[in-house]
Amino acid sequence: MGLARDIRDVALRGGADFFGIANLAPARDVVVAQGGDTLAQFTRAVSIGMALPAETVDRLAEHDDPGVARQYLRVYRETNRSLDRIAASVAERLRVAGAVALAVAASRRTDRKRLCGLFSHKLAAHLAGLGWIGRSCLLVTRGAGPRVRWTTVLTTAPLRATGGPIEPACGKCRRCVDVCPARAFSGRPFRAEEPREMRFAARKCEDYVKARTQRMGGHVLCGLCVAACPHGKRHRNCPRHAASEGRRGGASSMDIV
Repeated sequence: MGLARDIRDVALRGGADFFGIANLAPARDVVVAQGGDTLAQFTRAVSIGMALPAETVDRLAEHDDPGVARQYLRVYRETNRSLDRIAASVAERLRVAGAVALAVAASRRTDRKRLCGLFSHKLAAHLAGLGWIGRSCLLVTRGAGPRVRWTTVLTTAPLRATGGPIEPACGKCRRCVDVCPARAFSGRPFRAEEPREMRFAARKCEDYVKARTQRMGGHVLCGLCVAACPHGKRHRNCPRHAASEGRRGGASSMDIV
């Protein structure tokens, strides 16, 4: 556990709220299909998350207010930059230990047709036992709901996985589905064997955001599905404390911090 503990400490010192290690073997075909054969060499994924400030997410219900939209976008970008710095530090520590490591950017689209990045951060966090995939196709944590941004470091280091997939705890809740102005979610619960398109029409979401960008005179994000989730609202006053509460849900102390 020496190297795993080392990279965990690097992540925490950098400001991470969530940390986990996933075994990618069960999802190898999915990983390669999205990111290409280069990713086939990586057997582990280090998942790192940072909770978004509760007061910023809570105001997303007012997302037609340009000031609210700008504030959320500023926090969104700052959080992504922080995650990228943490991931770079973790990757460097893994390389020093002799492993191959690739830090995947927190937010960078590489496929314009499928509207996705090189690797799914949600997949890594799910496989590491940090949360489940909700009806919004977001990764939902027990402590902070979907109010978390993620990054991933892919590696060949033989690290022990900190957990496994968690069954969805959404029950019959459809708040994220019903609040979506683009009607981008089908409402189907997550099933690993089904493609994302069965649950989420990414193009509808993209077109809605583009239309709002033109109307409001600047790039904006929606995020109503993030704000609506009751798992996030439950601990909205203290996201970092909420993240630590996840330890009582069955994950190991290496998983959620």
